[in-house]
Amino acid sequence: MDYLLWLIPAFPFAGFLILAFVGRMLPRTSVAVIGAGGICLSALSAILVGISFLVSPPQSGHFAQTLWTWMDVGGFNPKITFYLDGLSLVFVFVITFVGALIHIYSIEFMANDNDYSRFFASMNLFVTSMLVLVLADNLLLMYLGWEGVGLCSYLLIGFWYENKENGYAARKAFIITRIGDTAMAIGLFMLFNQFGTLLIPDILAQAPEQWTTGASLATITALLLLAGGVGKSAQLPLQTWLPDAMAGPSPVSALIHAATMVTAGVYLIARMHVIFELSPIAQFIVAIIGAITLLIAGFSALTQYDIKRVLAYSTMSQIGYMFLALGVGAWSAAIFHFMIHAFFKALLFLAAGAIIEALHHEHNMFKMGGLKDKLPVVFWTFLIGSASLAAIPLISAGFYSKDQILWYSWAAEDGNPALWFIALLGAFITALYTARMMLVTFWGEAKTQVGHPPGRLMTVPLMVLAVFSLFAGFIELPHNFGHFTLFSNILHNALPETVLKIDGSAEWIFQLITGIVTFGGIYLAYILYYKRPSIILNLKQSSLARDLYNFWLSGWAFDKLYNTLFVRPIVFIATINKNDIVDGFYRSITFISNRLYRSLSFTQSGSLRWYIMGLVMGAIIILGMEIII
Repeated sequence: MDYLLWLIPAFPFAGFLILAFVGRMLPRTSVAVIGAGGICLSALSAILVGISFLVSPPQSGHFAQTLWTWMDVGGFNPKITFYLDGLSLVFVFVITFVGALIHIYSIEFMANDNDYSRFFASMNLFVTSMLVLVLADNLLLMYLGWEGVGLCSYLLIGFWYENKENGYAARKAFIITRIGDTAMAIGLFMLFNQFGTLLIPDILAQAPEQWTTGASLATITALLLLAGGVGKSAQLPLQTWLPDAMAGPSPVSALIHAATMVTAGVYLIARMHVIFELSPIAQFIVAIIGAITLLIAGFSALTQYDIKRVLAYSTMSQIGYMFLALGVGAWSAAIFHFMIHAFFKALLFLAAGAIIEALHHEHNMFKMGGLKDKLPVVFWTFLIGSASLAAIPLISAGFYSKDQILWYSWAAEDGNPALWFIALLGAFITALYTARMMLVTFWGEAKTQVGHPPGRLMTVPLMVLAVFSLFAGFIELPHNFGHFTLFSNILHNALPETVLKIDGSAEWIFQLITGIVTFGGIYLAYILYYKRPSIILNLKQSSLARDLYNFWLSGWAFDKLYNTLFVRPIVFIATINKNDIVDGFYRSITFISNRLYRSLSFTQSGSLRWYIMGLVMGAIIILGMEIII
């Protein structure tokens, strides 16, 4: 089935081409069939290839299909080759399967939008770019997909460009991620300079032979690649674009957060794991960035009132858990949490979109309430997604993936108690803001009248994602639950196993602690936002609490900091240079040349007598100078 590999990105790309060029001339039904159908066919191809890969594993550990040579210059000849191993298989399945459900949901969600074909064309290109990114066998092709998802995020975040704020959010995402992309490009140049190739398998094979552990070049390269991952995955310090990206339609938010852009950094670090293993400093920085990000994003989520911004900050936090896992060498745990997170985060964003649509585009949770009985399907699916996000023990998939990260942050060879405690505190905060979101949105008094409830095209994807958010965690069980490791077996040849420094028999103690902390966060939310909301009102009377609330609400004032350090100085310089001081030098040269031309043009009178006299006078002057000399 490896010959079907090219069809996985080809179907959505074909959908993009059709919709981009003739989409406006097609009826909406045809647009929907092409837009969603291309992704569904891609998902079907991915499932067929995946079954073949798992049932009859290739001896090499991967499928590879070369389509053509991209370029051949000076011995540099990267090819358009798609490479599928255990790691890319997981990503391809999530991208296509979750992406297909999001596209089906979008058929109804975007039904009344004037730019129906443009939306599906951009979404198809988004999925195509992400598939190219994860299937590339060389870093140049990966970078093509990398920049493709950046372009598509700009197109989709600013999809409703009539609103200036949406355009600003799109530009912000595009510019901030370019910072990381530039660093990543430099890292690719360094890799090519060292190894003479950008083929990923060749680099991973040669790196341990040319670099010793802790080598400065390995560290610099790893940090440059990390900068690219930090930008795309919205981790500290390039995380400020993600909350504003909620300006796009809800299906776009689901696609960005669950299956595409923000997971690209996780994939990059996992794919280039050998480089990071050769640089313990860089790998530790990955863990630190993840730990700090999951904490600050969690505190910010506690204060948000826009339901989509709560979910945006939760994505930053959950990606932080993945970075933490990568940083302590828990490679498969990070990818396992990526997959589970994709299911429940897509579910939560799509359910949030259904709520917003039913409540006449209301985003404020505190203007909702009482939806438990009015939107039962949305309520139950949102509850399942929230349970998985909060990692309710035993009954949610999120518990099994997050538990691994918490355990490895302590027990892995590169783990330590400080990282474990930060992850545990993050679990408490996650449970607190998730329960707050559920209670405020679905319980209490109804504050906004429910309009048109979602139809089947919106509810069926929610139900499918709810099933995966409940049961997908059972494919990877901890030691004390039977240690069923189907997921780790898939990644066996692609990623190294996690090295433990303590025996796994103590894992149940950490699970018990995590469970107590999770239920503690839920109970605290119940007290503060349902049983005794007066406590919150009294807290807001305190100036210190109010300042802290505003600080967290603003995302820890990172936007203000960056405006002060970067934006305002650049604007100030631009204001000084509004008359183009630098260009003034070149304009002066032009002015002088023009004046000289006009002065000399007077000598061109067109009179033959003046020309002859000029020649004679010139000859006299030259002869006189010869005589004198």
